[in-house]
Amino acid sequence: MSDVIYFDNNATSQPLPEVVDAMIPVLREGYANPSSVHPFGQAARHNVECARQQVAALIGATPREIVFTSGGTESINLAIRGALRINPSRRHVVTTAVEHPAVLRLTEQLENEGYRVDRVGVDREGRIDEAQWDASLTAETALAALIHANNETGVVFDVEKLASVAADRNVPVHIDAVQSAGKLPIDVTCWPAPLVSLSAHKFHGPKGVGALYVRRRTRLEPLILGGAQERRMRGGTEHVAGIVGMGAACEIARRDGAEVAQRVGELRDVLEKDVLSAVSYAHVNGAGAERIYNTSNISFERLEAEAVLLLLSEAGICASSGAACSSGSLEPSHVIKAMGVEEHIAHGAIRLSLSRFNTREEVDRVVAVLPGLLAKLTALGGARRTSPREET
Repeated sequence: MSDVIYFDNNATSQPLPEVVDAMIPVLREGYANPSSVHPFGQAARHNVECARQQVAALIGATPREIVFTSGGTESINLAIRGALRINPSRRHVVTTAVEHPAVLRLTEQLENEGYRVDRVGVDREGRIDEAQWDASLTAETALAALIHANNETGVVFDVEKLASVAADRNVPVHIDAVQSAGKLPIDVTCWPAPLVSLSAHKFHGPKGVGALYVRRRTRLEPLILGGAQERRMRGGTEHVAGIVGMGAACEIARRDGAEVAQRVGELRDVLEKDVLSAVSYAHVNGAGAERIYNTSNISFERLEAEAVLLLLSEAGICASSGAACSSGSLEPSHVIKAMGVEEHIAHGAIRLSLSRFNTREEVDRVVAVLPGLLAKLTALGGARRTSPREET
């Protein structure tokens, strides 16, 4: 696959060689159950606890505050459902209109179960309406759920400020840090939020493993009942090899984070600048907001994202139109809709998400190929109406 350009790292990222190397001995030889009392089992337990320390160190937590899960979606469900079940008398949830489907679908289900859910809006750049956030939080609010870095646009919310507003009203906050953990510096001691979700495969760890930060003295009702694993918050035998891989990915993210952010951020900026220069009807969604360094959401006027992505794929370029778990829909994503992007622009929105493995040569190849692919689509679809930007 060396000829493939992979610009879909927000969907999943390539595991680092060091991560794979850390996992293989566990899969081959360290397969004992970490709950077993014999030395073989306790060696597996040691591996789990060492990884727990590595995950905790990435976000400024203590190891005891880390609960391992199967990934970001389970962490999110455990945080939200677990917190709501502890306080059943409150039936109000505040979230935003641009959450990941793991939060979006869960809150829709909560509405079916009788909860009242307020979804705070965003502006044209994807920035949250802080006044609406403030006004939505009441004495009846059981939980506030907030994304840190948006998985589609990369827009970053000031979660410390927003969580502080909720904390002042005695409302617990869950932060979805699935796209930001391992990429942006996180110190949970500065966030007045008792619950934070992470997922290993978004920052070069393995799939099938994630973590939930649960601040000390925070009560949660478990979703998965069974044994006493994970402080009785998540029953079931731990995925030891995956947990070891996640720990290794966290360790490397701590070591290399600043350098990777600088280099990949420069690549993303070059990509956007060159695409906008080469394609007069391209628009970067969220360009006016603070964004995570690896993510670019670009719309092409009067074209369909799925058609653009198909031609990119045929050219060996992997991209997406939004959340991977929502692929297949021809409608603009709920994130782009919430931003108020005009329909003729929203339908052509694609996401290009880079990683430490990407190069300037790959960026140049995408920029060289893209205008021809778009011209082909325009020809197939007939004449495209001139936009105001092209007339100036």
